[in-house]
Formats: sequence, C-alpha cells, structure tokens
Amino acid sequence: MRASQFFIATLKEAPTDAEVVSHKLMTRAGMIRKLAGGIYSYMPMGLRVIRKIEAIVREEMNRAGGIELLMPLVQPAELWQETGRWDKMGPELLRVKDRHDRDFIIQPTSEEVVTDIARGEIHSYRQLPKNFYHIQTKFRDERRPRFGIMRGREFTMKDAYSFDRDEAGAEKSYQVMYAAYTKIFERLGLTFRAVRADTGAIGGSLSHEFQVIADTGEDLLVYCPDSDYAANIELAEALPLAGSRAAPGEAMHKVATPDTIRCEDVASLLGLPLARTVKSIVLATDTPNGKNEGAEVWLLLVRGDHELNEVKAGKVPGLDGGFRFASEQEIIEHFGCPPGFLGPINTKKPVRIVADRTVANMSDFVSGANEIDFHIRNINWGRDLPEPETVADIRNVVAGDPSPDGKGVLAIQRGIEVGHVFFLGTKYSEAMNCTYLDETGKPRTMVMGCYGIGVTRLVGAAIEQNHDERGIIWPASIAPFTLVICPVGWGKSEAVREAATKLYDELLAAGVDVMLDDRDERPGVMFADWELIGVPHRITIGDRSLKEGMVEYQHRRDKEATKVPLAEIAALLRQKVGH
Repeated sequence: MRASQFFIATLKEAPTDAEVVSHKLMTRAGMIRKLAGGIYSYMPMGLRVIRKIEAIVREEMNRAGGIELLMPLVQPAELWQETGRWDKMGPELLRVKDRHDRDFIIQPTSEEVVTDIARGEIHSYRQLPKNFYHIQTKFRDERRPRFGIMRGREFTMKDAYSFDRDEAGAEKSYQVMYAAYTKIFERLGLTFRAVRADTGAIGGSLSHEFQVIADTGEDLLVYCPDSDYAANIELAEALPLAGSRAAPGEAMHKVATPDTIRCEDVASLLGLPLARTVKSIVLATDTPNGKNEGAEVWLLLVRGDHELNEVKAGKVPGLDGGFRFASEQEIIEHFGCPPGFLGPINTKKPVRIVADRTVANMSDFVSGANEIDFHIRNINWGRDLPEPETVADIRNVVAGDPSPDGKGVLAIQRGIEVGHVFFLGTKYSEAMNCTYLDETGKPRTMVMGCYGIGVTRLVGAAIEQNHDERGIIWPASIAPFTLVICPVGWGKSEAVREAATKLYDELLAAGVDVMLDDRDERPGVMFADWELIGVPHRITIGDRSLKEGMVEYQHRRDKEATKVPLAEIAALLRQKVGH
C-alpha cells in the first residue's frame, strides 16, 4: 500500500472526553472517529487491525471445528420471551418496534437465535456435536459509555455456541474452545491470563474469562504465583484468616465513639488494629410483588479491613433471588439508628445475620452499638450473641490471603476481559425445547456452551498493554501494517525514490504487509505519524545513507536506528517478519 493511495488522518491532540490511553491513541492515530456516545466509525487504519484480529479468530475457530454462520442483528421479541430474558434484561437491551407495532431487539448476544436454529435443524444424535459461530455487530445500551471502544454501545464480537448430547460431551466442547482461545490470544501476541469467573447474566456453571494484563484494566485478577490458581475477584475464594476462634479474652462493654462512622476511625480512636473491627452492611429482599412493605432485612458482617463481594452475597440462600441495599428508613426501623453505628447486638427488629468466614472465627471484636456515637468492644460469638445464622464467603480476597489450593499466597493484578467461555448446560435448550432423538428414538435436551471474544475490545486492550509516550506499539500479528518504508526527500531525489520503490516491490512480492510513505513529508512528520500508529518495523532511506550503500532499520521498541547495507535489507526484513 502507498500512503498517497491510503487515508492517514493523525491528530496532534486527543479529544477532551478521552479518558484512557487506547481512546486517546486510537483517535490521534486516525483509527476511530466518534459518531455518538459509545458509537464509533472505524477508519481505514483501525479497520485493518480489526480484520487481522478477525482472521486469526476465524482460523482458530475453524481449526477447532467451529462452523461459521451469520445471525441477524435485529431479533424478534418472541424468542427472548421464550427464555424470559425479555423481562429479565434491563435497559441495556435495546427494544424497538417495526411499522406493524411488533417488538424486536437489537441483539447484545445470540443464544436465543442459535438455539432456535438448532431446534429446527438438528433432529438426531448423529448430527451432534455441533459448534456454530459468527462475527457480528452487537449493541448494549450502556448507561454511561466510556473508555472509547473499551466500553462502547456498539461493538463487534465473535460468539460461538456448542450443542452436545450430554454434559460429558459439552465439557469436551468446552475444553476444545478453551484451548482454541488460548491459541488465539497467543497468536495475537498479548500477555493474558485465563481465570475462573462468575457466569453472570448468561447463566450456566463452568466459566473462564480471558484477561489481557494491563494496569488500566477494570477487572481485578487473583492468582497464586506458586501454582496455577487464578480467578476473577468476583469468584476468588476467600479462606478464613484464622483456622479457629480464640477464647474470649475480655468483658464486653459499650464505648463512646463520637463522630466515628468508619471502621478506620473507630480503630484509630480505640487504639486497635483495623482487623479487630467488624463492618455492617444492610441488605433487603423485597416481597414478590416488588413493594418495600414487608421487606426482609439482612445484616452482612465483614472484617473492618475487608470489602463485601456482591456477587458472592448474591449466592447466599435467601439472597440468591435478588437483593438491594436497604434504605435509611428501613435501617432505622430495624436498628434504631442511622448507618455508621450498626451492629448485630440489640437490634430493634429481628434481622437475618450472615457472617463472613473470617468474622465467624473472630473473638473480642468491635462493632456498632446501634446507638449514635457508640460502639461495643470485645464482642464474642456464643457468649454475647448467638452463633451466626449463616456463615459464608462474602468478601473480596486481598493480596497475601492464603491460596485456596494451599500452595502459597494470593497476588492481584489488573486485567481487561476480552474473552469468556461458559458451560451453559440446558438453561436455554430447556426453555426453548431444543431436543434431539437419541439411539432409542427418545427426545433428549441438548447441552450447550457459549464462547465470546470481544473483537473490537481487543483493539483497545492491545493498546492499553502496548504503548509508550510516542504512541501505539502493535504486536506484529495485528498491526495495521507490518512495515513502513520512509523515504527522506521523496520529491527531490530520484535515487531515494528508486531504492524505496524497488524495496517496496520486493517486499510486496514476498507477501509482506508493507506501507510506502510517498507523501513527501518531512522526516519528523513521517516518523511521528508511524510511531503514533505503531507500525512494528520501519526502514528509512535517504540520499546520505544511500551514498554509503546503507539504509536505517528501527523496530518500534528500539530507541535508535541501526544501519544495514541496502543489499541485505530485504532478506533481513523477510527474516524479521517471517516471510
């Protein structure tokens, strides 16, 4: 490709609403242009990256036995009503009506459609297993789209869906997809980690996220450096920090704690470690009709230096049907005081208590007295209050916690979720009566898995992981161009034009994805553009170096260029780019 025939639209400044590096650099490099909140046009330079990612994904999916099809962006409401997701999904699901007043959705995912295909086309066990996938536009009406394409409303995903005869077969399909995803992210040239994850709104049981490691990532990844344990913080198991409960050491008594509503302030005032305090979180579960009257109130207790994990809390029996944070009025009605001084002793009305595993093993701890400006010291289970009704893992792990596999302690790093594999089971196939006939002619429900990769999100994640003060540093496999030739004095020197064109033609014939910058720009402008865009390899050809029979080679990560004989440069470049 010649630059004069392409479209290069770099900018010196990033837009004021750009919050993260990828958003800033993609805009400045001319890869995206904002059309509306969370909706972007992919410019030619950015589209080349997307197409390269898609090609790798498609090759590995096909190699793993995936069968490509294409499902529609607009889907009828009836399918979503069959599974109940028409009502369950919130405002992120964009609902529209056609001219006949029929309901449709702009799809955020395609479980319903692919299950409809399977129930209509697969009839016999002889047709199984099958794995259908497509690469398609998605739309999720994010309340506050941000971070450029990292959390946009319109995006491109590869989603795949496996159909098997039974759970054993579905688990094999899951492992095949897990291996394919590992290969995909290795080929993309990204540092990533696969972690156990919560299944969320998709449903199912077994689940792994593929996370690109980046300091700017929104997700916290928990892992053990001494073993292969890894999980999203939502799922990472928090073991009790004491193996057993110590005997009470002191008498319980109430203490004045004026204006101290945070555990940190209470610990400081009383001269105690923060780990001696207990934090109170009040939740409520509503009656089936959704009204607040008669709502059941729950008191969740975590150690003062720990944080509640809402995903884990949502799995506690009684809270697994949905919960909300209690209103201040409900708190006052049940505890007799506003938040800041709450605790499990002397509640005004009965509440259901859930103690985190660590709290259940604490003794002589401090909690609120349910009285403004007062706390209670030296509380002990069994002596001062009944044993907790429910003990559960409801907190986030912290670095240094023991690893659940017993092989060391946990560490935490940040990541960006770019892929997710789910073992769905029969959640959708049962709801939609997706069955096949087994060897005996009896109908059996198909067992499903689903597997997603955020194609456009991968572009942003790659940049978040690979950049410097000059711009993007693309892994070679997904760079918009693998190599750029920068002729200095293109419009003035016939020798430069001849050498640059000859090298360009030779590399092009060898299958190298090469760009010849024939714009006749000043060297500083050319170099700044291509460093911003992030092309991995650059060759500079100028009159001065040509007189010495040399050209200059520089990798995007190199601080300085290296002189290479002109006669050897083509072979060197083919070696470096694998051609």
